Amino acid sequence: MPEPRITALILNTNRREDTLACLASLVIGTYKNLRIILLDNNSTDGTVEAVEERFPDVNVLKLKENRGYAGNNNVGIGAAINGGADWLFVLNEDTVVDSDCVARLAAAGESDPTIGIVGPTVYHHNEPNIIQSAGGIIGPYWESLHLNRDEPNLSHNLEPRPVDWISGCGIMVRRQVVEDVGAIDERYFYYWEETEWCIRARRAGWRILHVPAAKLWHKGVQRDYRPPASVTYYATRNRLLTLAKHRAPLTVWIGAGAQIVRTLTSWAIRPRWKCMTAHRHAMWRGVVDFLFRRWGGPVQL
Repeated sequence: MPEPRITALILNTNRREDTLACLASLVIGTYKNLRIILLDNNSTDGTVEAVEERFPDVNVLKLKENRGYAGNNNVGIGAAINGGADWLFVLNEDTVVDSDCVARLAAAGESDPTIGIVGPTVYHHNEPNIIQSAGGIIGPYWESLHLNRDEPNLSHNLEPRPVDWISGCGIMVRRQVVEDVGAIDERYFYYWEETEWCIRARRAGWRILHVPAAKLWHKGVQRDYRPPASVTYYATRNRLLTLAKHRAPLTVWIGAGAQIVRTLTSWAIRPRWKCMTAHRHAMWRGVVDFLFRRWGGPVQL
């Protein structure tokens, strides 16, 4: 059987060196039926010129507007499907993949036609044997939780396993999934979009697998990561959007609401959380924008 055609999509905004490293790891990989599309978001650091010089086989698409992680990647998803891709491998530009990562993901995905989404074990780039994400689960109040986060390398069990969602820094999606449930919901702009995409796929009957033996290293979200207030905003607004879109039970709404109220209260009255003032404002703004159905971005906080 011929290898399925996989198209890797890399979204870049002024991350020249990271993008070049990501591309270098892809092109030396063992999987050969691979096409690469670079989605460049108006970079001014010479990324496009460097990629065209060093990786002439990479298709560079210059984006006309910033539609966030969701909308920008949808441009690439459309181009990949039009180009005949069987699978779409959406990658952050600050990732480096193992030489057999793509091959292992493809083998797992092709092992069963009901498998719609697969993902690798994501490791911290600065701690190569410490896991950042081994797939994810949806918590009791629809929290988006990474499995095995900050734990040592998974060496005891390398068999693919079902999960609720795959981290968007490296997620491989079957073409038929997109044709079935659609691409990424652009209302999300950034954050939670891959989780909701996986929820949609699972509800349509597709299986989602984490493939432990497939490895990827991600430079973002290290153990000492301190997210900006914008992450708090999008995480709050988009989690609530997901609850509404997928008609979460009343108990979930109550639990999620209680979590938000408890966090806002703690950040407001406890002296130790004075440093979280910007995050408190961002969380409240996320709630308000959800209520008034203000989606997309970017948002000025």
